Parts: sequence; C-alpha cells; structure tokens
Amino acid sequence: MQPNFKTMSTIELKRYALSHRGEVEPLRERYRRRTPDEEAIWFKLPTSKEEEQQQFELFKKMIDEKEASS
Repeated sequence: MQPNFKTMSTIELKRYALSHRGEVEPLRERYRRRTPDEEAIWFKLPTSKEEEQQQFELFKKMIDEKEASS
C-alpha cells in the first residue's frame, strides 16, 4: 500500500521519490506541484559585464527578499 502523496510535504515527497525510484506516482505528484511557467521569471543571457552585474544584483535582491519573507 502506497502512502498518500497528496498529504506529504514537498520535502517528504522528494525523499520518498528518491528512495523509491521505480515508482512513478510520487513523480507525478511532484510534477503537479511545480510552479507554472507563467509565474517564472525569465532572464536573457547578459551581453556585457554591466548587464551581468545588474542581473547579479537583481538575483541577490530577490534572494534577500525571499529569505526575509520566510
């Protein structure tokens, strides 16, 4: 009997999937929980050192904001 994957936390589900690699259902549940592409932030490759630095600063700001809200 398989556990209820819908009630597992994402971390528990990931651990289960990694320890039961032959099972497909935990992978399906992880896929259902993914972030939709329309919520993703897309960046183009920087073409100059200035753009690279700007992106780095933006990434750093985004990470700091995410950590502050956690």
